[in-house]
Amino acid sequence: MAFKRTAHALSVTALTGALVLAAAPASFADQTRDDQWALDALQAESVWKVSTGKGVTVALVDDGVNADHVDLKNNVLQGRDFEDNDDDASPEGNDSASGHGTAMASIIAGHGHGSEGDDGVKGLAPDAKILPIRSGTNGYADAIRYAVDQDASIINISEFQTQDLPQDREAVAYALAHNVLIVSSSGNSGSANINFPAKYPGVLTVGGVANSGKVWEKSNYGPEVLLTAPATRIVHAGWPGNSKLSIGDGTSDATAYVSAAAALIRAKFPDLTAGQIANRLVKTAVIPASAKGISLPDPKYGYGIVNPLEALTKDIPAGSQYGPLKVSGSESSSAAPSADESDVGSAADSKKEDPKQMLFLVALGVVALVVIGLIVLLIVKRSRRNKNNKGGPGGPAGYQQYGQPHFPPQQNPYQQQPTPHQDQWPPQQ
Repeated sequence: MAFKRTAHALSVTALTGALVLAAAPASFADQTRDDQWALDALQAESVWKVSTGKGVTVALVDDGVNADHVDLKNNVLQGRDFEDNDDDASPEGNDSASGHGTAMASIIAGHGHGSEGDDGVKGLAPDAKILPIRSGTNGYADAIRYAVDQDASIINISEFQTQDLPQDREAVAYALAHNVLIVSSSGNSGSANINFPAKYPGVLTVGGVANSGKVWEKSNYGPEVLLTAPATRIVHAGWPGNSKLSIGDGTSDATAYVSAAAALIRAKFPDLTAGQIANRLVKTAVIPASAKGISLPDPKYGYGIVNPLEALTKDIPAGSQYGPLKVSGSESSSAAPSADESDVGSAADSKKEDPKQMLFLVALGVVALVVIGLIVLLIVKRSRRNKNNKGGPGGPAGYQQYGQPHFPPQQNPYQQQPTPHQDQWPPQQ
């Protein structure tokens, strides 16, 4: 059995929205939006002019989502509960500890309420849909495969487990083969300890920063971290109740913001692969002034703080299939979809033709050897003639002589960005 932990902690200043709203609805609404500092830092108002995540489904693997919350209603799809083996993916329990998934859902796809959604919690991708999944206690494989098969584009996993399960690793490869990006949190102990699924190749792992841009002191770090995002004093929808709000800290929250940013990109660039979406996020990440001069990727910042506006608007080549995602050769080969029956039939037909093909290849090989022999003979004669004419093996000046061929060193486009994209946090509107 794999024991799971969320990467998020509710603060002692949790807000009971139902009580406060009844006392002073207008002022509370203004305060709620003002407290969502991350939306300003991520330039949400400008972002929404380009993309709102419409048409994109984000699977949320967590403890369930309160689909009736006023700030989430109609943005939550029918999901799956692999713990109880039914289709009711709502939270269980009657305290705020059961509201983790609801909180993450609102960071991603909260639409607020009231006039033009000006009240309550608004997510970074307010027109995206949430597919809620309760993964149970036997790892993440069933949840990941279900999300892929339900046409989710992004999978958010703001929790972790310490156990490395082979079926989970294979499920990550399955998602990547279907261009589904998995985003997961680094953890909240402030240590160099990344757990699963964030540790798997092919997962986009996220750390957290405070509103100053500095890495949050409890954000776990390591070579797996690719990006960071807001992680402190984050306002979100709560549970129980359909109007409760709460404030919390954690790399869970940061992960949800990156998943939302990925959903925005998917909506605008539907043909990009999962790795190419990650590429746009990485190539536009922000390095704050306090971290100027660090070598990228940094174990704490990764490539920097997510910058969705530039990720949506900057002219960036699509890049390779996997982009910055660290996928091994074995992972990528196992990720390929299996052959269907027609493929099997064609393979059988080709086996019948093998003897004829072999004879043809042998004849072709003999001809090739004869041609190569003639070419070699001509080269030898020519070189001897040149040697006699030029006075020795040195040859004309300016030409490279015998020895190992020289090739320019291969550059890793993700190893070190010569100049960080930006050194101001938050970016200027």
